[in-house]
This record gives sequence, C-alpha cells and structure tokens, in this order.
Amino acid sequence: MSLVEKVKQAGVVGAGGGGFPTHVKLAAKADTVIANGAECEPLLHKDAAVMHHMAAEVVEGVQLVMQAVGAKDGVVGIKAKKKEAVAAIQAACKGTPVRVQLLGDYYPAGDEYELVYTVTGRLIPPQGIPLQVGVVVANVETLANITAAAKGVPVTQKTITLAGAVKNPVSLTVPVGTTFREAIEASGGLATDNPVLFVGGLMMGQLTDDLDTPIVKTSTGAVILPRDHHVAERKLKPAPIQARIGKSACDQCRYCTEFCPRYLLGYAVEPHQVMRSLAFTATDKKYWNQMAANCCACGLCTLYACPEELYPKEACDASKAEMRAASIKWTGPAPTKAHAIHDGRKVPIKMLMQRMHIEQYDSPAPLSDIAVKPRQLILPLKQSAGAPNKPIVKKGDKVKVGQPLGALGEKDLGAILHAPMAGTVADVTGDRIILTRQS
Repeated sequence: MSLVEKVKQAGVVGAGGGGFPTHVKLAAKADTVIANGAECEPLLHKDAAVMHHMAAEVVEGVQLVMQAVGAKDGVVGIKAKKKEAVAAIQAACKGTPVRVQLLGDYYPAGDEYELVYTVTGRLIPPQGIPLQVGVVVANVETLANITAAAKGVPVTQKTITLAGAVKNPVSLTVPVGTTFREAIEASGGLATDNPVLFVGGLMMGQLTDDLDTPIVKTSTGAVILPRDHHVAERKLKPAPIQARIGKSACDQCRYCTEFCPRYLLGYAVEPHQVMRSLAFTATDKKYWNQMAANCCACGLCTLYACPEELYPKEACDASKAEMRAASIKWTGPAPTKAHAIHDGRKVPIKMLMQRMHIEQYDSPAPLSDIAVKPRQLILPLKQSAGAPNKPIVKKGDKVKVGQPLGALGEKDLGAILHAPMAGTVADVTGDRIILTRQS
C-alpha cells in the first residue's frame, strides 16, 4: 500500500486548524516540503510540545512526504524562542536531508503565504495554494501523524493547549471527541466563574461559551477568558453592531492596511477600503469588496492595528461571504514582490499581547502526561475540509480502538473517522456519533 493510501486510510488531516485531507497533498509533486511549527497564536503551545517530545516522528514525517512528492528540500520552520523544541528538532535532523529554519517571534509567522515566502522567497498566487509554487506545507503534528499512518496507526488522539483563565495552563494529548470541559477539569479546572472559550486561539479561533464543545482532529486548543475581558466583550458584539460602529466611526486612517500581512507581501488586500463598503450600495460594494478577497482572516487589523477598535477583519469576512454568494471571482493582479517595508512592520507577539491585555496569561503550558479518560466521546462526522463521513456503525454496536466509524464516497474529499477508544455506539445522528466507554 502506498503512503498516500495509508495516510488516507488513517484519516490524517491538517492538525494546525486547516483540516485539509493530507493524502491529497501527498499525491502531488513539489520540490520543497515545509513543516509548519511557527505556531503564532498567542498563548498556544501545542506545536512546540509536539516538536519537543516527538521530534523524531516529525522529521521522519517530513522525509516520508519528501519521498512521496519528489522533493529535495525539507525544512522545519520553528521560532527561535522555542529553545527546547529547536534543540530536539535540530538533533532529529542530524544525518537527514531536513534542515531547520529559525523564525522570528511575530504574528502571523505561521500563515502559509508568509512561511513559504520566508523559506523560499516565492509568492503564492492570489487565492492559491503552496503547491502552485512547488511547495507542500504541513503542520508538525500532521507530520507526526503521517509517520504513525505509515505504520498503520490511525488518528485517534489530539494534542491541544489549554491556556488563559485556567488554574494550570498545559498542553496535553486527549482522545478525539473529548469535550473541552473534561480536558479542563482533568488538568486543574477554570480560574474564572464566567468563562468563554476561544477554540483555536484568540486571533483566528471561534468564540463559544459551550464547554462541552468536542475536541476534533483540527483543534489546536482553547484560550479561556472571563466573559468581561475586553477581547471577549469585543468579540461578543453582534455582527450588525460591529458593522454600524465601523460605518459611523472609520476615518480611513489606513492602519489596518499598513499592518496587513498580505498587503505587506504585495497582495491587493486593503481592509480600510473594505470598510467603505459598510456605507455603500450593492453596486459600490461589488468593487470595494474585491479588496477583501485575499484576506487571510488573521485578525491583526481588528485586534492590533485599528486605533478606534473597529472591525476590519469582520468586514472582510462579510465581504468574502457576499462575493461567494454572488459568484464574484478575484480579478486583480498577482504580486511580483513584497512591500519594501515588509520586514520592518512585523508585529512582535509580546506587543500583540500587550495590545490585547493578556500578558497575565502568558505561560509556557508544557506537555503533561495527564491521562484524560472520558466516559463519553462526541465525534462529529465532519472533521476536515470536504464531505462528512457516512456512518458505518449503528446504535448499540461494540467498537474497538482504531476501528473505522465512517466511510467516504470514492470521489469524496474528506477524512475517515476512527474510534478513539473501545466502547459502545450510544447514538448516531445526522452530524455525529456518540461513543461510550467500554465498562
């Protein structure tokens, strides 16, 4: 069986949040493989933990991908400040064709467009993917999962970070389907009585107050803040209010654009112009919304750049949604070179944390061997880009660890779901499987 098929059967997806089925990338051809260990979301440390404790598996994964796609260059991109992880990866790279590229501590160093440019000097076409410039990018945990898949081991576990208003900031590995509530309780509990969870991080994550949200293959962790924290209050404002504030208060200062990572790479992304669309007619919106088409939704404009604390990122999100609904495609130029001030306008993580008033939560969150053994797992049938799984089990079935629970059509893009523990299928609904632990 080929590596592509092994990875497909193991259900490997992008573990850094993207969730693209990994076997598709391995079926392509490229000259460079980049392991993305940049991890620039403030307070999250799961990638550093993976590189520190699974360095050999990460580097082996890079080599497996290099062989599959025919690449000669293998690179692990990692922030220089992650000293333990750097040392472990450098040791694992000895005697291999894989090298380490040290990155600065800025946001968003882990954006694929930024990382590919930093490592290779190449600019991905607008709305394109790294493969279009001969590069495969994979999260470091994904690469460790590829190594396991080559040995026939499917994805049933997930490494996450729990940070912010918790008693014990920590990274830990849990069965897929564990709720954040159980993971938090097992690791020490909350340090606030009124929590909200930023699942996936403060900058690009999803905000929820549902502690029973399940941990899935794409989860990188959760930052917990009190509901009355300023960042939480801003994020909790309903979208119509965010838009009305922007419509009335934006003075076109351009800071959102001048700090935009994609603009600084040379792409035609100008959030300040998108803000104009909040006050315009549908005809005018069609023009100005083009300036949002290549936004990477990093959130830097909203949470750092704007001096009036408006919502340019959210305006860009709305513009992209309108363009998709109207089938409007990007028609602008491709960048030919990065902005002259690109290297001088990177935002240091410490400055970003100060702007967001989260310095008090800055903690290493090292990997713990805490064993989380949930009584029940909640397993969404869709945990990747593409189609959801079609259940192949029914209520009352007994399942073993690693047993497939779902299947995909022959031409479907997606990732197979496996049982993270031995147990009984308690329920199968339209969007999830509930699995209870075997007594």
